[in-house]
Amino acid sequence: CRKKLKSTSKYIYQTLFLNGENSDIKICALGKEWNLHKIYLCQSGYFSSMFCGSWKESSMNVIELEIPDHNIDAEALQVAFGSLYRDDVLLKPSRVIAILAAACMLQLDGLIQQCGETMKETISVQTVCSYSSAAGFYGLDSVKKKCLEWLLNNLMTHQSVDLFKELSINMMKQLICSPDLLVMQVEMDVYTALKKWMFLQIVPSWNGSLKQLLTEADSWFSKHKKEDTGITFLETEQGCPFVPVFKHLRMQYIISDLASARIIERDALIPSEWLSSVYKQQWFTMLRAEQDNDTGPQEINKEELENNSMRCGRRLAKDGDYCWRWTGFNFGFDLLVTYTNRYIIFKRNTLNQPCSGSVSLQPQRNIAFRLRLVSFDTNGKVICSRTSGYQILSLEKDQEQVVMNLDSRLLVFPLYICCNFLYTSPEKRVELEGQMESADV
Repeated sequence: CRKKLKSTSKYIYQTLFLNGENSDIKICALGKEWNLHKIYLCQSGYFSSMFCGSWKESSMNVIELEIPDHNIDAEALQVAFGSLYRDDVLLKPSRVIAILAAACMLQLDGLIQQCGETMKETISVQTVCSYSSAAGFYGLDSVKKKCLEWLLNNLMTHQSVDLFKELSINMMKQLICSPDLLVMQVEMDVYTALKKWMFLQIVPSWNGSLKQLLTEADSWFSKHKKEDTGITFLETEQGCPFVPVFKHLRMQYIISDLASARIIERDALIPSEWLSSVYKQQWFTMLRAEQDNDTGPQEINKEELENNSMRCGRRLAKDGDYCWRWTGFNFGFDLLVTYTNRYIIFKRNTLNQPCSGSVSLQPQRNIAFRLRLVSFDTNGKVICSRTSGYQILSLEKDQEQVVMNLDSRLLVFPLYICCNFLYTSPEKRVELEGQMESADV
């Protein structure tokens, strides 16, 4: 049998890098030595500047490298130096940040790019926070963006004790204020998630299960309630750092449901001034819908939709027929959502089906909405998605409308449906707020 010859790349890596044959320079760092070759090191911007400039190292045969970055270890330098002698490098997710740090220090653009691609492909609940932090530090904007997208999609759909512990206040603020947060059920569930997260930020030593977390958080906050002073938790020294995050809750969609409003009052986390302002705003909005014939949004106002829309969602475990409504009073617009035969249908229910609250009898009502559908793999990576974009839908009493027709080839279950809604006209709301501010003055 003919003996298989080594490829040139493997030969170079083994003979020149691993064995150090014909080395013309020795690199020392972190207690280890590498016998290398200037002609290969010049692929690195760091060494190219060192050897080609007027630095004293340009004529030295032994160079001591100072490593200021604590993320860099000897193993990462081994991979970084080795990448100069071979065509491909195998990167493990557990090692990619250390290797990225070494590649950035040595200005190895190809290896930096490969680290970025590996990070984007291996984002998971275990890696997302460390990847996001590293991407911000080393300037990998595309990786940071991917991590943010992953968190927006998975924070509510795949909750995790470990993830709640790792998420910083700044990152959570960024997630909660986003219109792209994939909310499951309603805004009250965002509040509940924040309550659990805040508890774990304060008591990171807690090691129970996700099932036990809400009960434990409720118990802890109840014990630390200052009922005698009337001060809510976010007004205390311990709660104050979390104010910027809770400020971005869309409280108008929480207090529109009686059970949720009672929980908010019971928990005493939210300052009463915040709630008074929201109650006042919602009262005027209701009067306008009832007495001023506000038929809803007339045109797409993207800023208003992104900042003030109702966020809600539903998980469909398997294909079948589903019909539901999201809880809360929506100014007489009882919206029924149906999924059947790969169609998603919106219906303005008025008289045909029972409704728990009052309904508007106006001949026509408008809603502004955006509908998104997403499926994930086991690591929370999006495998298929679809969006309607922002639209205005005008419905007569008991009228229904198909809002999305799905291709069965793209459907993967469980399927997550997420919606943004505006039921009242933003233009008039702005005008009203101006009047309210004048009245306050």
